[in-house]
Amino acid sequence: MNSNKSRFGMVKLNITLLFIFVFCTGHAQSSWIRVNQVGYLEDDVKVAVWISKENNVVREFQVIDLATKETVFTGSDIRNTGKQPAFESSARLNFTALKRPGSYIVKVGETESVPFCIGNDVYAGAADIPLKYMRQQRCGYNPFLKDSCHVHDAISVGDPEGKRDGLYFNTVGGWHDASDYLQYVTTSANAVYQMLFAYSQHPGSFSDRYDANGHEGANGIPDILDEAKWGLDWLVKMNPDADTYFNQLADDRDHVGFTLPNEQKVDYGWGPGKERPVYFVSPKPQGLFKYKNRSTGMASTLGKYASSFSLGAKLLADYYPEFSDLLAQKAQDAYHKGAENPGVSQTAPGGAPYFYEEDNWADDMQLAAMEMYNSTGQKEYLTQAINYGRLEPVTPWMGADSARHYQWYPFVNLGNYHLAAQHGNLRAQKEFIRNMRTGLQRVKERAEGDAFLNGIPFIWCSNNLTVGFITQCRLYHDITGDDSFLEIETAMRDWLLGCNPWGTSMIVGYPEQGDTPTDPHSAFTHLHRIPVTGGIVDGPIYHSIFSSLIGIYLTNEDEYADFQSDYVVYHDDYADYSTNEPTMDGTASLTYYLGYLSAQAKLAKKVAGGIVRGDTSKKQLSLVFTGHEYADGARKIQEVLKKNNIKGTFFLTGDFYRKYPAIARDLQKDGHYLGPHSDKHLLYADWKNRDSTLILRTDFEKDLNDNYQAMEEIGLKIESPRYFMPPYEWYNQEISNWTEAMGVQIVNFTPGTTSNADYTTPDMKNYLSSETIYNNILAYEEKNGLNGFLLLVHIGTDPKRIDKLYDRLEDMIKELKKRGYEFKRVDKLLKD
Repeated sequence: MNSNKSRFGMVKLNITLLFIFVFCTGHAQSSWIRVNQVGYLEDDVKVAVWISKENNVVREFQVIDLATKETVFTGSDIRNTGKQPAFESSARLNFTALKRPGSYIVKVGETESVPFCIGNDVYAGAADIPLKYMRQQRCGYNPFLKDSCHVHDAISVGDPEGKRDGLYFNTVGGWHDASDYLQYVTTSANAVYQMLFAYSQHPGSFSDRYDANGHEGANGIPDILDEAKWGLDWLVKMNPDADTYFNQLADDRDHVGFTLPNEQKVDYGWGPGKERPVYFVSPKPQGLFKYKNRSTGMASTLGKYASSFSLGAKLLADYYPEFSDLLAQKAQDAYHKGAENPGVSQTAPGGAPYFYEEDNWADDMQLAAMEMYNSTGQKEYLTQAINYGRLEPVTPWMGADSARHYQWYPFVNLGNYHLAAQHGNLRAQKEFIRNMRTGLQRVKERAEGDAFLNGIPFIWCSNNLTVGFITQCRLYHDITGDDSFLEIETAMRDWLLGCNPWGTSMIVGYPEQGDTPTDPHSAFTHLHRIPVTGGIVDGPIYHSIFSSLIGIYLTNEDEYADFQSDYVVYHDDYADYSTNEPTMDGTASLTYYLGYLSAQAKLAKKVAGGIVRGDTSKKQLSLVFTGHEYADGARKIQEVLKKNNIKGTFFLTGDFYRKYPAIARDLQKDGHYLGPHSDKHLLYADWKNRDSTLILRTDFEKDLNDNYQAMEEIGLKIESPRYFMPPYEWYNQEISNWTEAMGVQIVNFTPGTTSNADYTTPDMKNYLSSETIYNNILAYEEKNGLNGFLLLVHIGTDPKRIDKLYDRLEDMIKELKKRGYEFKRVDKLLKD
């Protein structure tokens, strides 16, 4: 089915449903609540934004637990922010105090947000998402298409010396810049560096599921390094010798209509689908046709070459030692040639006046000098980095109302970060910390009065600026510990993930079940309905810019019409290349921040000293069963586990072991891990005030020792390492400390699925049926995955609960196996 017709049909259906709603209720929706659709870390600043077409104020809001349908938080920390573009009133609803993991909605009156999660694991695996788009953008061999494209590149043009035009150079490879198939060193070298930098900061966030060619299958190298090397291989081809540096491959003659890259047959004068032009880095204005750029030097491009080569040499040395040596030499050559040729080398326009209008170059040389210093330790490079940095202390877009297209690029100055983080010159360190803060403060001041706390100028590719901003916020916080920008950092992160006027994530397909771009400016999607998952789209743009661009129109009804204004617009429509085109460099820039968020999932394996999750990079989980009073499910569970060849984990009280010794012995005989759950199932910590311990240390130690003694008395082996799941799955840091002092590690179930509610009975307010719990588990898996999960089921429950979750255990095991999960004992899960 034609994707446009399908989408238009959906729009018409939505309009019909809206008409019915209006007809039946007498009014259309006038208020909305925007949240981060992925969710919030437990200690995040958490703010939802209420917007309304009516003139009103918010005095109170609620947060509802989706599992129990109960109000778990009533908020009065509200900042009414008044009239906004497209809205008569707005408010910021702060629920930072809610830290309990779970799934929720925010509610004001009858207006509800979309669901979202709280938990330190909500971004598990997010770092790998942009790499899906990067692989899809590959030129030369494209693993997504399993075909090759542009294999004849390229013929040289634009030599500033006029001597080397018309020569063939093998420049096959790299990435297509966006939905067209042009390729630029400016954006590609920045993309390489951003991915290398992301890996250097958070190496544990990135998995190994693909080989160097982008095919499924691990090769012993993190996928992000495979992707960065793909870009480095192309940069080496674009720099064939110390005197030859190319800047751009193809030009806007490429814009001849939508087609997949392996089907493109543009004729640049050498035959349809044959060679494309490759432009030299030039200190002079370039352009083969009517329009020319404003190039003044070579340093902007050569600085990017040098920084990516230098960091690449360092990070790839263990995998490709000879290639690493080559990169190190090329970094040195490019850096020195850049120093000899200050100024900018802009990209070349063709038949249209559009090109990357980069006006700054000192930041590129600053970063290159820092990478040379980091790799060689030579102090002169540090001095040079400081001097370059002083030429541009703050990236000029920060605090500005507007800028030309890519005028100040890259959008984040990572040279400033390196100087702020180094210890070779403490005076300079303080200076560049101050520079980082100044830029952030300018954006923060520009955001004053904005309901979404957005101080980013809505120029073309505003989302890329947003990514640069949150990157600088995070790096500044890491260096200084200063919390001044935490709220605006999370606000701008949340903006990208749905907390914006349109209520959409700006990353295609993330989150999977959320409102994300479905009709991006991409031939993959428009022609073949193939999603470009992981790509970040250009983002909102000033209405004045949108209305002045050439060739923009809308092909469908605007589903976001209620949220557009004369100030700023965003359209999920393939014909709007200004707001809805994914970009390769913007997507690569996401890897650092998503790497940071993914790292929190691994750091967050402990809650109050207890391990709550295993390795989130592997599709492994542990079935954990607890028991005290009831054992009605024991034989059924034992039978199902044996039938499916699964080893589980059982934490049982001393009372259970004494009452059901035969069951316990049979479980251990079958190879399951058995551990303590307290001797008498005591409550260790206050339910409302977790930090309040309800037991003396001597009594706690006796209770745990008695549990172990009960195990030994019935002939059980005490296994090592010793793990302990506290009674009621409730404890605090003090209990963890006491446990650790006894040589035991607390573990707890991984929150989010509601499986632990299988003890509830129909007379309880928080009762959940087994069918509901079962569906919740699978729904959670679809959205977030269960990698590393300790999935809790009770071995028996009160007779008043007729429907037992363990009756669905085999169904659940088979479904999760089908989804690729492996089941392990808790000791094996946490060891692996």
